[in-house]
Amino acid sequence: MAALSAWFWNERFWLPHNVTWADLADPAPGVEYPKAGHLFTALPLALVIFTVRMLFERFIAAPCARSLLIHPGVRRRAQPNVVLEKVFTSITKNPDFRHLGGLSKQLDWEVRQVQRWFRHRRNQDKPSTHTKFCESMWRFTFYLCIFTYGFQFLWQSPWMWDTKHCWYGYPYQVMTPGLYHYYVMELAFYWSLMFSQFTDIQRKDFLIMFIHHLATVGLISFSYVNNMARVGSLVLCVHDSSDFLLEAAKLANYAKYQHLCDSLFIVFGVAFFITRLVIFPIWVLNSTMFESWAIVGPFPSWWLFNLLLLVLQVLHIYWSYLIARIAMKAMSRGKVGQANAVCLLSLRDERGRPRLSLCLCPMSPPPPLSRFPPSALSRLTASPSLSLAVSLCSLPRTDAPHKS
Repeated sequence: MAALSAWFWNERFWLPHNVTWADLADPAPGVEYPKAGHLFTALPLALVIFTVRMLFERFIAAPCARSLLIHPGVRRRAQPNVVLEKVFTSITKNPDFRHLGGLSKQLDWEVRQVQRWFRHRRNQDKPSTHTKFCESMWRFTFYLCIFTYGFQFLWQSPWMWDTKHCWYGYPYQVMTPGLYHYYVMELAFYWSLMFSQFTDIQRKDFLIMFIHHLATVGLISFSYVNNMARVGSLVLCVHDSSDFLLEAAKLANYAKYQHLCDSLFIVFGVAFFITRLVIFPIWVLNSTMFESWAIVGPFPSWWLFNLLLLVLQVLHIYWSYLIARIAMKAMSRGKVGQANAVCLLSLRDERGRPRLSLCLCPMSPPPPLSRFPPSALSRLTASPSLSLAVSLCSLPRTDAPHKS
């Protein structure tokens, strides 16, 4: 065990040349350097944050959701069935017609009964809008609070205005209480997210998010142990600056304020592009790769730290591309929605009662009659005044090309 510990904490990997762990073990009175043991404080603090989250969602987020008419609701659960449950968990959650036919014969059920069972089974694993609203409200509150604290702390720190201060005197840099609290709170929060994944409703992105949280915990811990906490605090602040905007957009979406959701998402996209594609490479990567090289010089953990930050930047570029696509769809959806609202045709019977509404937008073809049930069409076409209106749906579009 001692040999494994000595190999892991190899000074030639973690520290610059001519620096040993003994040099950092006995600082002057009143001076504190980062130590790996400090990070254990984050584990009990993560449990405290998890408990606060439970109380917050129950007594603050849930009443807010109800005030916005977002209710938990009672989700219909699929009746217990060993055969279908085995197919659902081990083969497919959305069987095709061949599987449906075989299962209906095996169980002596109608095909529609099997389809209904799988639909109910899929839905019972999905978190309700009420649950997602409460979770997003908790993350919005924490991200906003931690960003406010971090920005206020960095505003008074010299390395925010001159990033060379991240490396002056490295690794003999004092760990101030403000920086320590910032780091430990961030680390504890991501530990709490890992804990909550096992108690929350299981989602399709469980593994992806677990790996993300694990990588975040590793990067925060790594930068603390080798005393790169100053530049690490800049990385944390840059990433926290737009996360609360995304959660705010989610809250608006769950509350069905679509225009507010689209506006917040566009603001989030702009903030994401500026912080991840401009500030992060110019402000942070420039300091970790070039300023640190000139002041401290490279060493093994320095190479690994910069490699991780470069991988993070590649992810920033990929995520920016995805956000741009979603933002463009949101903008185009707003324009199409305005156009569709103009061309709404309501069909009524002889007594003026509404029977069928069709959207005849010139930007899209009319819906085919096959989309409507035969019983509805038979009632409509039974009336002379309505049969003409229904037949209009079968006419070709006036802007369609004609063959000569």
